[in-house]
Amino acid sequence: MPAEVPALTSVLATLGDDHVLTLTLNRPDRLNSFNQEVLDDFRAIWDFAAVTDDVHVVVLRAQGERAFSTGVDVVEGYDLAKEPLKQVDPAAYLSPKFNQCWKPLVCAVHGMAAGGALYWLNEADIIIAGEDATFFDPHVTFGMTAALEPIGLARRIPIGEVLRMALLGNDERMSARRAHEIGFVSEVVPRDRLWSRAQDIAERIARHPTVAVQQTVRAIWESLDSTRTQALRTGLLYVQVATPPGTSRTQPATRGGYEVR
Repeated sequence: MPAEVPALTSVLATLGDDHVLTLTLNRPDRLNSFNQEVLDDFRAIWDFAAVTDDVHVVVLRAQGERAFSTGVDVVEGYDLAKEPLKQVDPAAYLSPKFNQCWKPLVCAVHGMAAGGALYWLNEADIIIAGEDATFFDPHVTFGMTAALEPIGLARRIPIGEVLRMALLGNDERMSARRAHEIGFVSEVVPRDRLWSRAQDIAERIARHPTVAVQQTVRAIWESLDSTRTQALRTGLLYVQVATPPGTSRTQPATRGGYEVR
Protein backbone atom coordinates (compact mmCIF):
# COMPACT_ATOMS: atom_id res chain seq x y z
CA MET A 1 0.00 0.00 0.00
CA PRO A 2 1.25 3.53 -0.77
CA ALA A 3 2.15 5.85 2.09
CA GLU A 4 -0.70 7.79 3.66
CA VAL A 5 -0.98 11.35 2.37
CA PRO A 6 -1.26 14.04 5.07
CA ALA A 7 -4.67 15.58 5.72
CA LEU A 8 -5.11 18.76 3.70
CA THR A 9 -7.69 21.54 3.68
CA SER A 10 -7.84 23.09 0.22
CA VAL A 11 -6.00 20.59 -1.96
CA LEU A 12 -7.12 17.13 -3.03
CA ALA A 13 -4.22 14.69 -2.89
CA THR A 14 -3.99 11.06 -3.98
CA LEU A 15 -1.01 8.72 -4.15
CA GLY A 16 -1.45 5.64 -6.29
CA ASP A 17 0.42 2.40 -6.77
CA ASP A 18 1.98 4.06 -9.82
CA HIS A 19 3.96 6.30 -7.41
CA VAL A 20 2.35 9.46 -8.80
CA LEU A 21 1.19 11.99 -6.21
CA THR A 22 -1.67 13.90 -7.83
CA LEU A 23 -2.54 17.29 -6.33
CA THR A 24 -5.69 19.12 -7.36
CA LEU A 25 -6.27 22.72 -6.35
CA ASN A 26 -9.80 22.71 -4.98
CA ARG A 27 -11.03 26.28 -4.61
CA PRO A 28 -12.80 26.75 -7.96
CA ASP A 29 -15.22 29.27 -6.45
CA ARG A 30 -12.17 31.46 -5.69
CA LEU A 31 -10.49 30.66 -9.04
CA ASN A 32 -8.07 28.43 -7.11
CA SER A 33 -6.38 31.45 -5.58
CA PHE A 34 -4.32 30.77 -2.48
CA ASN A 35 -4.90 31.84 1.11
CA GLN A 36 -3.05 30.80 4.26
CA GLU A 37 -4.72 27.39 4.28
CA VAL A 38 -3.41 26.65 0.79
CA LEU A 39 0.07 27.81 1.77
CA ASP A 40 0.03 25.52 4.81
CA ASP A 41 -1.21 22.63 2.67
CA PHE A 42 1.67 23.00 0.23
CA ARG A 43 4.32 23.22 2.90
CA ALA A 44 2.98 19.92 4.25
CA ILE A 45 2.83 18.46 0.73
CA TRP A 46 6.43 19.26 -0.17
CA ASP A 47 7.69 18.02 3.20
CA PHE A 48 5.80 14.76 2.66
CA ALA A 49 6.84 14.30 -0.97
CA ALA A 50 10.50 15.06 -0.30
CA VAL A 51 10.96 12.24 2.22
CA THR A 52 8.42 9.67 1.03
CA ASP A 53 9.94 6.95 -1.15
CA ASP A 54 6.54 6.01 -2.54
CA VAL A 55 6.35 9.41 -4.25
CA HIS A 56 8.28 9.40 -7.53
CA VAL A 57 6.51 12.21 -9.42
CA VAL A 58 4.03 14.96 -8.54
CA VAL A 59 1.23 16.19 -10.81
CA LEU A 60 -0.42 19.54 -10.08
CA ARG A 61 -3.75 20.42 -11.67
CA ALA A 62 -6.89 22.37 -10.72
CA GLN A 63 -10.64 22.00 -10.37
CA GLY A 64 -13.15 24.27 -12.09
CA GLU A 65 -13.61 25.57 -15.60
CA ARG A 66 -12.12 29.05 -15.47
CA ALA A 67 -8.70 28.94 -13.88
CA PHE A 68 -5.68 26.91 -12.91
CA SER A 69 -4.99 29.63 -10.34
CA THR A 70 -5.20 33.41 -10.18
CA GLY A 71 -2.55 33.73 -7.47
CA VAL A 72 -3.21 35.36 -4.11
CA ASP A 73 -6.78 35.45 -2.81
CA VAL A 74 -7.19 39.23 -2.64
CA VAL A 75 -10.16 38.92 -0.28
CA GLU A 76 -8.85 36.43 2.27
CA GLY A 77 -5.12 37.09 1.81
CA TYR A 78 -2.56 35.24 3.90
CA ASP A 79 -0.75 35.82 7.19
CA LEU A 80 1.73 38.69 7.12
CA ALA A 81 4.23 39.66 9.80
CA LYS A 82 3.69 43.17 11.17
CA GLU A 83 7.29 44.10 10.46
CA PRO A 84 8.00 44.25 6.70
CA LEU A 85 11.46 42.70 6.95
CA LYS A 86 10.00 39.66 8.71
CA GLN A 87 7.42 38.95 6.02
CA VAL A 88 7.83 35.63 4.22
CA ASP A 89 7.40 35.26 0.47
CA PRO A 90 4.70 32.70 -0.53
CA ALA A 91 7.45 30.82 -2.38
CA ALA A 92 8.55 29.53 1.02
CA TYR A 93 5.32 27.51 1.05
CA LEU A 94 4.39 26.94 -2.59
CA SER A 95 7.64 26.27 -4.44
CA PRO A 96 8.95 22.69 -4.39
CA LYS A 97 12.62 23.45 -5.05
CA PHE A 98 12.56 26.20 -2.40
CA ASN A 99 11.43 23.43 -0.03
CA GLN A 100 14.17 21.00 -1.15
CA CYS A 101 11.72 18.67 -2.87
CA TRP A 102 13.43 17.22 -5.93
CA LYS A 103 10.62 14.94 -7.08
CA PRO A 104 9.68 15.95 -10.66
CA LEU A 105 6.68 18.27 -10.89
CA VAL A 106 4.33 18.09 -13.88
CA CYS A 107 1.82 20.95 -14.10
CA ALA A 108 -1.38 20.65 -16.14
CA VAL A 109 -2.65 24.17 -16.78
CA HIS A 110 -6.07 25.20 -18.00
CA GLY A 111 -7.86 28.54 -18.05
CA MET A 112 -6.21 31.47 -16.31
CA ALA A 113 -2.76 31.14 -14.75
CA ALA A 114 -2.01 34.51 -13.24
CA GLY A 115 0.33 36.25 -10.82
CA GLY A 116 1.13 33.99 -7.90
CA ALA A 117 0.33 30.88 -9.96
CA LEU A 118 3.83 31.41 -11.36
CA TYR A 119 5.28 30.24 -8.03
CA TRP A 120 4.29 26.72 -9.10
CA LEU A 121 4.96 27.08 -12.81
CA ASN A 122 8.37 28.68 -12.38
CA GLU A 123 9.58 25.56 -10.53
CA ALA A 124 7.72 22.95 -12.56
CA ASP A 125 9.84 20.47 -14.49
CA ILE A 126 7.26 19.93 -17.23
CA ILE A 127 4.28 22.18 -18.01
CA ILE A 128 1.55 21.11 -20.38
CA ALA A 129 -1.41 23.33 -21.20
CA GLY A 130 -4.94 23.00 -22.40
CA GLU A 131 -5.83 24.96 -25.51
CA ASP A 132 -7.79 27.40 -23.33
CA ALA A 133 -4.84 28.28 -21.05
CA THR A 134 -3.73 31.91 -20.72
CA PHE A 135 -0.85 33.37 -18.72
CA PHE A 136 -0.56 36.89 -17.30
CA ASP A 137 0.71 38.87 -14.32
CA PRO A 138 -1.73 41.58 -13.13
CA HIS A 139 0.46 43.18 -10.44
CA VAL A 140 1.21 46.52 -12.11
CA THR A 141 -2.41 46.97 -13.15
CA PHE A 142 -3.27 47.25 -9.45
CA GLY A 143 -0.30 49.43 -8.53
CA MET A 144 1.86 46.58 -7.21
CA THR A 145 5.47 45.87 -8.12
CA ALA A 146 5.84 42.77 -10.28
CA ALA A 147 9.14 41.35 -9.06
CA LEU A 148 9.28 37.91 -7.46
CA GLU A 149 7.20 35.94 -9.94
CA PRO A 150 8.80 37.58 -13.03
CA ILE A 151 12.30 37.04 -11.62
CA GLY A 152 11.55 33.32 -11.38
CA LEU A 153 9.99 33.35 -14.84
CA ALA A 154 13.14 34.93 -16.31
CA ARG A 155 14.93 31.61 -15.71
CA ARG A 156 12.50 29.90 -18.09
CA ILE A 157 11.69 32.23 -20.97
CA PRO A 158 13.32 35.16 -22.83
CA ILE A 159 13.61 38.36 -20.80
CA GLY A 160 11.62 40.30 -23.39
CA GLU A 161 8.65 38.00 -22.87
CA VAL A 162 8.96 38.37 -19.10
CA LEU A 163 8.98 42.16 -19.33
CA ARG A 164 6.06 42.20 -21.73
CA MET A 165 3.98 40.11 -19.33
CA ALA A 166 5.04 42.10 -16.27
CA LEU A 167 4.53 45.55 -17.81
CA LEU A 168 1.27 44.94 -19.66
CA GLY A 169 -0.36 43.43 -16.60
CA ASN A 170 -4.05 42.78 -17.07
CA ASP A 171 -4.08 44.29 -20.57
CA GLU A 172 -2.68 41.22 -22.32
CA ARG A 173 -2.73 37.47 -21.82
CA MET A 174 -0.23 35.05 -23.30
CA SER A 175 -1.97 32.24 -25.14
CA ALA A 176 -1.15 28.58 -24.77
CA ARG A 177 0.14 28.62 -28.33
CA ARG A 178 2.52 31.51 -27.61
CA ALA A 179 3.66 29.87 -24.36
CA HIS A 180 4.53 26.80 -26.39
CA GLU A 181 6.39 28.82 -29.03
CA ILE A 182 8.72 30.34 -26.42
CA GLY A 183 9.26 27.07 -24.56
CA PHE A 184 7.29 27.90 -21.41
CA VAL A 185 4.99 24.93 -21.95
CA SER A 186 6.22 21.80 -23.69
CA GLU A 187 2.89 20.65 -25.08
CA VAL A 188 -0.61 22.00 -25.80
CA VAL A 189 -3.47 19.51 -25.80
CA PRO A 190 -7.26 19.66 -26.05
CA ARG A 191 -8.76 20.51 -22.67
CA ASP A 192 -10.49 17.14 -22.36
CA ARG A 193 -7.12 15.37 -22.67
CA LEU A 194 -5.16 17.59 -20.28
CA TRP A 195 -5.39 15.52 -17.11
CA SER A 196 -4.91 12.16 -18.82
CA ARG A 197 -1.87 13.43 -20.71
CA ALA A 198 -0.28 14.79 -17.52
CA GLN A 199 -0.90 11.43 -15.85
CA ASP A 200 0.66 9.58 -18.77
CA ILE A 201 3.81 11.72 -18.64
CA ALA A 202 4.07 11.31 -14.87
CA GLU A 203 3.66 7.52 -15.02
CA ARG A 204 6.41 7.25 -17.62
CA ILE A 205 8.81 9.23 -15.43
CA ALA A 206 7.78 7.32 -12.32
CA ARG A 207 8.90 4.03 -13.88
CA HIS A 208 12.50 5.22 -14.09
CA PRO A 209 14.94 4.65 -11.19
CA THR A 210 13.90 7.26 -8.67
CA VAL A 211 17.35 8.24 -7.37
CA ALA A 212 18.59 8.91 -10.88
CA VAL A 213 15.50 10.99 -11.65
CA GLN A 214 15.77 13.10 -8.49
CA GLN A 215 19.47 13.71 -8.89
CA THR A 216 18.87 14.73 -12.51
CA VAL A 217 16.26 17.27 -11.39
CA ARG A 218 18.51 18.60 -8.66
CA ALA A 219 21.66 18.84 -10.76
CA ILE A 220 19.92 20.76 -13.53
CA TRP A 221 18.06 23.19 -11.27
CA GLU A 222 21.05 23.89 -9.03
CA SER A 223 23.16 24.60 -12.12
CA LEU A 224 21.08 27.74 -12.67
CA ASP A 225 22.70 29.26 -9.58
CA SER A 226 26.25 28.23 -10.49
CA THR A 227 28.97 28.98 -12.97
CA ARG A 228 29.43 26.39 -15.71
CA THR A 229 32.50 24.87 -14.04
CA GLN A 230 30.86 24.68 -10.62
CA ALA A 231 27.72 23.16 -12.12
CA LEU A 232 29.69 20.47 -13.95
CA ARG A 233 31.63 19.56 -10.83
CA THR A 234 28.49 19.32 -8.73
CA GLY A 235 26.72 17.45 -11.50
CA LEU A 236 29.48 14.83 -11.51
CA LEU A 237 28.88 14.21 -7.80
CA TYR A 238 25.20 13.59 -8.48
CA VAL A 239 26.12 11.19 -11.29
CA GLN A 240 28.33 9.27 -8.89
CA VAL A 241 25.63 9.16 -6.22
CA ALA A 242 22.84 8.13 -8.60
CA THR A 243 24.78 5.34 -10.32
CA PRO A 244 24.41 2.07 -8.37
CA PRO A 245 27.69 0.54 -7.11
CA GLY A 246 29.11 -1.96 -9.56
CA THR A 247 27.27 -0.50 -12.55
CA SER A 248 29.59 0.21 -15.43
CA ARG A 249 28.94 3.53 -17.13
CA THR A 250 30.49 2.12 -20.28
CA GLN A 251 27.84 -0.58 -20.68
CA PRO A 252 24.70 0.18 -22.72
CA ALA A 253 21.55 0.67 -20.71
CA THR A 254 18.83 -1.94 -20.96
CA ARG A 255 15.09 -1.79 -20.59
CA GLY A 256 12.86 -4.82 -20.53
CA GLY A 257 15.82 -7.02 -21.47
CA TYR A 258 16.58 -5.04 -24.62
CA GLU A 259 19.59 -2.84 -25.19
CA VAL A 260 18.85 0.87 -25.38
CA ARG A 261 21.17 3.01 -27.49
